[in-house]
Amino acid sequence: MAAKRPDKRYGLIGAGMMGYEHIMNLALIDGAQLVAMSDITPNSLVTGLQICAMAGFEGVATYADHMDMVRAENLNAVIIASPNFTHHAIVSDLIDLPIAILCEKPLCTTVEHAQDLVDKVAGRDALFWTGLEYRYMPPVARFIERVHSGEAGSIKMLSIREHRFPFLPKVGDWNRFSENTGGTLTEKCCHFFDLMRVIMREEPVRIYASGAMDVNHLDERYAGRTPDILDNAYVIVDFKSGSRAVLDLCMFADGSEEQEEIYALGEVGKLEVKIPSGNVIWSPRTGFNNPKKVEIESVETDEAALKAGSHHGATFFQLTAFHSALISGGAPVVSALDGLRSVQMGIAAHRSIETGLPVDLDFG
Repeated sequence: MAAKRPDKRYGLIGAGMMGYEHIMNLALIDGAQLVAMSDITPNSLVTGLQICAMAGFEGVATYADHMDMVRAENLNAVIIASPNFTHHAIVSDLIDLPIAILCEKPLCTTVEHAQDLVDKVAGRDALFWTGLEYRYMPPVARFIERVHSGEAGSIKMLSIREHRFPFLPKVGDWNRFSENTGGTLTEKCCHFFDLMRVIMREEPVRIYASGAMDVNHLDERYAGRTPDILDNAYVIVDFKSGSRAVLDLCMFADGSEEQEEIYALGEVGKLEVKIPSGNVIWSPRTGFNNPKKVEIESVETDEAALKAGSHHGATFFQLTAFHSALISGGAPVVSALDGLRSVQMGIAAHRSIETGLPVDLDFG
């Protein structure tokens, strides 16, 4: 009988809302052991230890400084779930260490910082993974599989709609200001720009966007400052082939039955997926006035994964893939370059809103 592999020792940097989700999901992965976490906010660490106890992790060490943690603990991997504006500095601190890194989205809040990390990651042997987990939602993954099989033909139009609740409160209210987040279309929508590239399997060449802060956070004040984060936008993306995609974002649509809906349309027909219902819907072209032939595939998601977070199981499946690559020495599925591209698209969309003009992209 083959010997059981030793557990991989994980450290968590950032014991906030997303950090707690990582704790709950790590507990579902065989061979993943959370041994330490760091956060500059003591109360976050207290809550983090409570989450660890719920998840079954015992004896987790806590640190105020992430470098103290990595020096003291013999870690195989770290998960960075700290505020967006800290990512560049933290990854830069860790880049020369032989530790695998999963850095939550967005990779950075500026294109310059994201490009710098891509350049630094290129020189290291240890695994680096950007946390763009939406591609791992089981219904979305199945939808992508069917799109890539050619079922709908060559995709000419792609539509992603997220109608959801407003941004939640965070420690220190850091997510109320674009200087900390990179802006809504970077902070929130990097997921969707990543999905566009994955689904279309090509690079964008142009972005045009329109958006505003019309409903949420208007009456909020923090040290006399008013939040500046968009709560709605439309973004049109042109791709090299001439195909196009559109993002429809509304963050004052709390009552929506479906939070995310994605539509891919080709010359053969239309594929769509809806979250949280988990339905993948196929609508082949039938010709005018002919009977429709709609088929619905219900994609189930593991119940434990659903309960472990608020991303429809995506965090579990991404961590599973990350852990597998950590064990095998394999390449990341979601690279630093993927992180950079999603940031470039988000920043370009914000620039388009500011100028009222389309923004050209040149990704080579």
